[in-house]
Amino acid sequence: MSLFLPELALISMALVFFFMSLGKPKSSFLQGVALAQAAIVVFIALFAFKFSCNQPAQTMFYDAYRVDAFSQLFKIILTFGLFLVIYLGAGLKGITDNLKAEYYMFMTLSVLGLVFLSSAVELLTIVISLEISSFALYVIIPFRFQKGYRKQMEAGIKYVMFGAMATGISLYGMSYIYGMAHTTYLNELVQVLPGMLKHQPAIIIGLILMMASFFYKLAMFPMHFWAPDVYEGSSNETAGFIATLPKVGAVALLIRLVALAGIEINQITGILAIFAILSMVVGNLSALVQDDLKRLLAYSSIAHAGYVMVAILCVNTLGFSAAIYYIAGYLVMNLACFYVIYNISPKGENVTFADLKGLYKNSPMLALTLVLGAFGMAGIPPTVGFFGKFFIFTAAIEKSLYAIVILTVINAGISAFYYLKMVRAAFMTSDEESSVIQMDLSAYILGLILIVTILGIGIFPQTFMHYAEMAAGTIL
Repeated sequence: MSLFLPELALISMALVFFFMSLGKPKSSFLQGVALAQAAIVVFIALFAFKFSCNQPAQTMFYDAYRVDAFSQLFKIILTFGLFLVIYLGAGLKGITDNLKAEYYMFMTLSVLGLVFLSSAVELLTIVISLEISSFALYVIIPFRFQKGYRKQMEAGIKYVMFGAMATGISLYGMSYIYGMAHTTYLNELVQVLPGMLKHQPAIIIGLILMMASFFYKLAMFPMHFWAPDVYEGSSNETAGFIATLPKVGAVALLIRLVALAGIEINQITGILAIFAILSMVVGNLSALVQDDLKRLLAYSSIAHAGYVMVAILCVNTLGFSAAIYYIAGYLVMNLACFYVIYNISPKGENVTFADLKGLYKNSPMLALTLVLGAFGMAGIPPTVGFFGKFFIFTAAIEKSLYAIVILTVINAGISAFYYLKMVRAAFMTSDEESSVIQMDLSAYILGLILIVTILGIGIFPQTFMHYAEMAAGTIL
C-alpha cells in the first residue's frame, strides 16, 4: 500500500473536488483546500520516495506498473509542480466562476495520469495514462473566463485534434511493435529489441510512430504546432500547467524507454537527435519575433524539449540525471515567468512586452522573479538553468556528440536574446502612468519560494543530482 500512496492521495484529492463541485464553495475556500491537499500529496510523495530508496523495485497490476526510485522521484516533481500551479493561480481569476471546483478536479486528474505514466512499463498502460492526463486538459482549456468565447474554444479544439492525431499515430506504431515482438511489456521488449533493430529495421518505424504521443506532450518537433495557439488561448493558470507538468511526465517516459532499449546514436537515437536539433532551431527562431509572452514561452518550450532530448540521447547515468535535473529546473523557471504574467494581468488577460514596462517600479518582487526566471532559462549563472545546460553539455561531450553540443550552444545563445528582451522590458520606464501592483502576503511568499528554488538548486546542485543519479541508476 505504501508504494501506491501518492496515487491514492491524488485520487482522494480529485474526489474531494468532485463533491465540492456539487455545491457552491467560495474561491478562497477552494484555494485553501486545494493548497492543503496538494501539500499533503507532496509530503506523501517524499515519504514514498524515501521508502523506495531502501527497497528493490516492485511491480504491481500484473507487472504493468513499476515502482522504483526513478518513478517516485518524478512523482515528487509532479506533485510539487501541482502545488506551485495551484498556489500561482490564487483565486483562479482567469476561470469561469461556477467551474472552479471542476477546474481543480480535472487538474488533479491530469497530474494523476502523469503520475501513472512515470510508473507505467507496459504499452497499453502507457496509452491509458497518457489519455487520462490529456482528456482532463481537453476539458479545462475552454474554462477560461473571456468574452467572445473564441480563443479558448479554438485552443481547446486544436489541443483535442492534435492529441487525437498523436494518440492514433502512437497506437499504430505500437501495433507494429506488438506484431513483431509479440509483447507489450517493456521488460520483454528490451530482450528482443536490440536484435530486431539489427535484423528487422521496420521496428524503427514502429518506435518512431509510438513516440508521437510523447513528443506531443513534450511539445517537441514534429508534434509542436499546437503549443503557441493553445498557450495563447488558455487562461494564464492553465497555460502555466500545460507548459510544465505534461513535459515532466513525457521526459520520465522517454528516459525509461531509451534506457530499456539501450540503443546507440547510430540507430534510432540518430533520428531523435535530428528531432532535437530541429526543435531547438524552430523554437528559438520563432520565439524571436513574438510579442505575446505566452506565445514566446510556447516556442521557448519547444526549444527546451530539444535540450532535454540531447541529455536523454546520451543513454548513460549522467545524461539521464542531467535530463531529470533540467526538467525539474525548467518547471520552476517557467512557473516563475507565469507567476509574473498572472499577477500583472488583473482580469486574466494575455500579457505583451508593453505590459512589462515599469515593472521594476510597480512591483520589485515581480521584476526580480522575472529576471531570475528569464536568466535561468537563458542559462545564465548561478541559476538552475545554467547548471542544467552544463550537465547536458558534459554528458554529450562524454558520448562524443560534439556536433550536437555545438548546435545546442548556438541555440542557447539565440535564446538569450529574447529572454533578456523580457528583462529589458521590465526595467524600461513606461510612457504612461501606471499604478503599483498590489499583491497579498501569500503572493510574495510564492515569489520567494520560486527565487530561492531557482538559486538554491542552481548554487547547490549536488544533492538533487545525487538523487537523480540514484534514480537513473535503477533503470540502467
